[in-house]
Amino acid sequence: MDMHVSFGGLELDNPIMTASGTFGFGLEFAAYGDLTKLGGIVAKGLSLKPREGNPMPRIAETPCGMLNAIGIQNPGVENFLTQAMPALKRMGVTVVANLYACDAEEFGELASVLAEEEGVAALEVNVSCPNVKEGGIAFGQDPAQIGRVTEAVKKRAGNKHVMVKLSPNVTDITVCAKAAADGGADSLSLINTLSGMAVDIRKRKPRIANVIAGLSGPAIKPVALRCVHQVVRSVDIPVVGMGGIASAEDVLEFILVGAHAVQVGTANFLRPDFAFTLVDEVESLLEEIGAKSLEEFRGSLELPL
Repeated sequence: MDMHVSFGGLELDNPIMTASGTFGFGLEFAAYGDLTKLGGIVAKGLSLKPREGNPMPRIAETPCGMLNAIGIQNPGVENFLTQAMPALKRMGVTVVANLYACDAEEFGELASVLAEEEGVAALEVNVSCPNVKEGGIAFGQDPAQIGRVTEAVKKRAGNKHVMVKLSPNVTDITVCAKAAADGGADSLSLINTLSGMAVDIRKRKPRIANVIAGLSGPAIKPVALRCVHQVVRSVDIPVVGMGGIASAEDVLEFILVGAHAVQVGTANFLRPDFAFTLVDEVESLLEEIGAKSLEEFRGSLELPL
């Protein structure tokens, strides 16, 4: 079975990628499998300067998922380029850098730093960040701001593939998808986490210091699948699906509704070898269900008349 995936100049050996914030910079998981076996890894969010992230506690388990409010803790883009990228390049890993910034200009500046890095195959733009210059509203909740951020990154990304990661915390995700596409995005990835919270009735306190956090895991898969289905039908650029993937069947559900590739996130915490084993399992399942090829299977969902 040919598992190769190509879209917008991005070449992947297979459709299995890891989601930002769940796989470190990849090297942390090298003991559990061959990183080059994956279609690609999306590095944890990068900012221009190092960030300490949010106060503890910032992770809480929930039924069929987890809440997190890490706050994009990272050592900064320069540290990533000097400390992690040399080893990733030697291995031949397909790396997607995830960008975090607080205004469109800063997003553009971050893109320019990564534009000349040979080992970075694509830039994923996290528009779930708050825009500090616009009162703190998340970029991803305002189509106009999504468009401006996408344009800023695309303008300074050189020949890098630009992927915009969309938030589900909106009324109509297709409007946001169209704004990113109009801004020049080469592809879209969705969904980011759903807003949620958890409380402790005995302590009478929130379980997360930040109070509001992002919900991920199997509980959000139906929402993610619906969003991917809607966005695939609303824009002409490729879509990468994610949200609650915990099996090969889950992967093929996203491919069936039209996703070109997927990203695996929360499952990496449960089983650090999960993404590696998933590559073989998806190929075997495609053969088992009688699919002629990955390309033939993609988007072949039969909808009622």
